[in-house]
Amino acid sequence: MPQIIVNGKSVHTDPHETLLEVLRREGIRIPTLCHWEGLPAVGACRLCVVELDGQVNLVPACATPAAEGMRVLTHSPRVVDARKTIIELILANHPDDCLYCPRKGSCELLRLANELGITERTYRGAKIHHPKDVSSPSLVRDPEKCILCGRCVRVCSQIQHVGAIDFTSRGATALVAPAFGDGLNISSCIHCGQCVMACPTGALTDARHIRRVTSALEDPSLTVVIQHAPSVSVTLGEYFGFAPGTDVDGLMVAALRRLGFKVVFDTSFTADLTVMEEAAELVDRIRNHGPLPMFTSCSPAWVKFVENFHPRWRENVSTCKSPQQMMGALIKNVWAGNNGVHPDRVFSVSVMPCTAKKAEARRPEMLTEGRFDVDAVLTTRELAELITMKGIDFSTLTPSLPDHPFGTRSSAGKLFGATGGVLEAALRTAFHMLTGQNPAAEPIHALRESEGIRELTLKIGDLELRVAAVSGLAAADRLLGEIEAGRMNPHLVEVMSCPGGCIAGGGQPYGHDATAVASRMQALYKVDRGSVLRFSHENQEILRLYREVLGEPLGETSHRLLHTGNGGHHVR
Repeated sequence: MPQIIVNGKSVHTDPHETLLEVLRREGIRIPTLCHWEGLPAVGACRLCVVELDGQVNLVPACATPAAEGMRVLTHSPRVVDARKTIIELILANHPDDCLYCPRKGSCELLRLANELGITERTYRGAKIHHPKDVSSPSLVRDPEKCILCGRCVRVCSQIQHVGAIDFTSRGATALVAPAFGDGLNISSCIHCGQCVMACPTGALTDARHIRRVTSALEDPSLTVVIQHAPSVSVTLGEYFGFAPGTDVDGLMVAALRRLGFKVVFDTSFTADLTVMEEAAELVDRIRNHGPLPMFTSCSPAWVKFVENFHPRWRENVSTCKSPQQMMGALIKNVWAGNNGVHPDRVFSVSVMPCTAKKAEARRPEMLTEGRFDVDAVLTTRELAELITMKGIDFSTLTPSLPDHPFGTRSSAGKLFGATGGVLEAALRTAFHMLTGQNPAAEPIHALRESEGIRELTLKIGDLELRVAAVSGLAAADRLLGEIEAGRMNPHLVEVMSCPGGCIAGGGQPYGHDATAVASRMQALYKVDRGSVLRFSHENQEILRLYREVLGEPLGETSHRLLHTGNGGHHVR
């Protein structure tokens, strides 16, 4: 194996590795701002520069292949001085409002300034001012905090295939913005929030709902009800010192009660309900020659992606509302009446790993009898902030259970948090609907992969059911191309907008920690392995809901509350 000398020490390298990959593997911290794992190096920010013996110029480690015999200095005075100068120049045009910035505890620019010992302003001059873009229901864009690293641009275009933002203008007036300087609300943005995850500063953040939630909690005339998504419980603990993937479900429910929420429901319950409705819709489309393939509709960013870029496939998207919206509809139109509360006095909150859920909650089809199903959406980040703000010692809480009737879930509903999980849960119930029997509740390992497109053909009775699971919208784009070219012909396709699924959604902890995402995914699988109730159609509270309120899956009442339109299939 090739060898290089790093800071006087001999180090082995693998073929095709860059210097950055070698150095990080060796535990040497090399700062970066423009680099994003999984995307080609651009070497734009120059923070990763190192000194090579025999070369006059410093070279970017991210874009320099490791070659036999290289002698590398990673933190020589010359290198450190170059990195410090870069940060000082960025700070020269950066706002001094760190105390008020949403990223004040997680800003990469601030962390680098501290690491490099920058304690005073070196360069002074007039700053360029730009208005803040608050037009989007999900995201906020603050151009004054943008450092032009380009990570958001590349993630939006190369990973998500959206291209809602790009570099505009030149030189000192350069900017990252939507086309023609318009607001995000009229751009091609799908609200997925992956740009927020990539942004190292506060230039891109989610539209915060904390103030409207705390105002509702302080209003004695309101009954504030909250629901929490499947992936939140295996992520929230990371903010309070727990290892990634630790399921803190009971502690989280206790914290929500301590915050003042009157009722706490588990969105996994309506994930079970979504399984019932989607499985029935799939069976109906197959039997009655409805539009196929049927695409899942749980990811609002995916729905928006179809509307923006592939409108010819709109009829193929399931008409089911997402679990968040189903729960919202049940809270205001079933639970409220059963508990003597007028729907207008119910304030419905959800905790989601997703920024697109904020936009979804304001879509016009999410109105039931003139009321929005969900009034406010908190991201996982916002919930952690709210718990901290209220002085709750998370780790010392006594675990609590969610409320009934919408707190009982199967582990199939919990699987919705990971890519492939919606499909795996739906197949368990579709099998039962088609055969009258339960399948073996064994993991479908072919669907439990976090990358790209996974295909599977299952024999269910007399039917050969072809399914596919897609992780990330670049993969979704490829899949649609394959279907249009006639190379794939699935009956059912699950699309997760964010690579890895909701566990890596735009409302989760900032950054790109693949190890943490994998741990969250395994935690959901562990919940499924250890559960007694593993089929959505065996959830007794779901069955009771159908008996007492909804009638049957895809029936008239369930369609009115839980669907957005007929989508070309037959309503019973």
